[in-house]
Amino acid sequence: MDRKAIASVLEETAVLLELKGENTFKIRAYQQAARTVLSLEGDLEAMVEEGLDGRVKGIGKTLSAHISELVRTGSLQYLEELKNSIPSGLLEIFQVQGLGPKKVKVLYEELGVTNLGELEYACRENRLITLKGFGEKTQAKVLLGIENLKKYRGRFLWAEAEPMALALAAELAACPAVGRIEAAGSFRRRKEIIKDLDMVAVSEDPAAVTEYVIRSPLVESLDSGGDTKLTFRLKAGPGVDLRLVPADAFPFALHHFTGSREHNTLMRRRAKELNLKLNEYGLFDENERTERPADEEGVFRLLGLPYIPPELREGLGEIEAAEKGELPGLITEADVKGVFHIHSNFSDGGLTIEEIVARCRELGYEYAGLSDHSRSAFYAGGLNLEDLDRQTAEVEKVRKDNPDFRLFWGIESDILPDGSLDYPDEVLARFDFVIASVHSVFNLPEKDMTARLVAAVSNPHTTILGHPTGRLLLAREPYPLDLTAVLEAAAAHGTLVEINANPHRLDLDWREMRRAKALGVRMMINPDAHAAAGFNDVRYGVYAARKGWLTSEDVLNCLDASGMAGYLAARKKAV
Repeated sequence: MDRKAIASVLEETAVLLELKGENTFKIRAYQQAARTVLSLEGDLEAMVEEGLDGRVKGIGKTLSAHISELVRTGSLQYLEELKNSIPSGLLEIFQVQGLGPKKVKVLYEELGVTNLGELEYACRENRLITLKGFGEKTQAKVLLGIENLKKYRGRFLWAEAEPMALALAAELAACPAVGRIEAAGSFRRRKEIIKDLDMVAVSEDPAAVTEYVIRSPLVESLDSGGDTKLTFRLKAGPGVDLRLVPADAFPFALHHFTGSREHNTLMRRRAKELNLKLNEYGLFDENERTERPADEEGVFRLLGLPYIPPELREGLGEIEAAEKGELPGLITEADVKGVFHIHSNFSDGGLTIEEIVARCRELGYEYAGLSDHSRSAFYAGGLNLEDLDRQTAEVEKVRKDNPDFRLFWGIESDILPDGSLDYPDEVLARFDFVIASVHSVFNLPEKDMTARLVAAVSNPHTTILGHPTGRLLLAREPYPLDLTAVLEAAAAHGTLVEINANPHRLDLDWREMRRAKALGVRMMINPDAHAAAGFNDVRYGVYAARKGWLTSEDVLNCLDASGMAGYLAARKKAV
């Protein structure tokens, strides 16, 4: 278990202790221990072997034992005991935005609320408005949070759906009655949110496939079966539509069930203009004859079009672009030469700066942009001026030890409510780059939030606007914002806009990327990495950029190390 995961467990323990009304000092001890684990330098496993008790400030005998247990086993029995000591439904209530341990405790003790359904009923009965610390406005916000949770149920992040889809495809491919098989639908189009999985398989023995699906350890239940379609639900959650087709119809079926509906409608219209009929079984002339291409490229070729990548099949101009030979050469993972927006153990990251460089080198990157939190983000170990001096010295040491790797020193500076950044200009001028991000006060009116971000991107020290709309997929809507005004200001001042590759964010939204590109905004795909695994998120950002029609020319960190150094130097000189 890495430091970030250990810190998360300690923080969750503190939350449950607060819910149970435990001693304040005990709660704070777990909160502080979580921050301490993230800031420890050196090999945590070796430190655990030597014993943390008495060696690390704030880590006593009990906490030392708990951290050791997490390092060695990956779990904490004490946390499980805490979870078992309270109604399980209370944990679900924590998912409602705006409800922390103190409020949940009041709801439990004063109203007897133990699950989400009871909470919704209490809101509908206006029972929260008289509770201490609540009121009419808070009750309305809680009800809205419940509605959002219900809206998001049954939907999955693409990154969550991927292992399910891959496991299912591998499972079905092992069935003797199944030939070729591929995932289709919104998953293949790499939509950021997935509701169900679509699969297309070659088979001429649907009965055998049905029996195989029923026996599969991945399958919860079979809802319906037939000669051409099976509908079932996975134990992991999503429903599945499995289409069974003959081998010669597979390319047409794969195209059809990849969709989207709008794309398919336009493709059928094009076929009709050519006096042909297109469906999931083939492309038919007036005599009901069809050619049988070996793959999807052949389907497009029969309609006089170049291959349109699945990511673009949303009915948003891709067919017109294909007709004119104007489809973009989409960005690939190999195009990305380095990454920014990386947090070290100086703030809330789990890696040392040296470990960050080693991880980037392992992944084949030429450079990295270190950007810990600024001082306003005290909850994330934001850096004060003394911390900056210590980090500067560490950066210089790592640079000296890695002469063939470019390490750029930056900061993720909080955008304050008035649009200013939370260091003075003379401090901001020290960095190679500055990522400006909103981390608090999300509820400003649209006019004020827009002015806040316009001011931030207009600041000559701002290099990159981080996660520009503040959304958390399936959890938090974007804040009210005139995004066009912000993008126009970014373009006017040459400020980059981030594509935050964390699969919970994917912000900027792919639907907005074409608008940003048209306005002359350049973007950067960043992992927002807090641990070694976080660097793997870059690919999700690439997938989103492909859906946004972006090429390597549109994404700045497709520059090589020399090009990036030149860009940053020129930008600093212009300040």
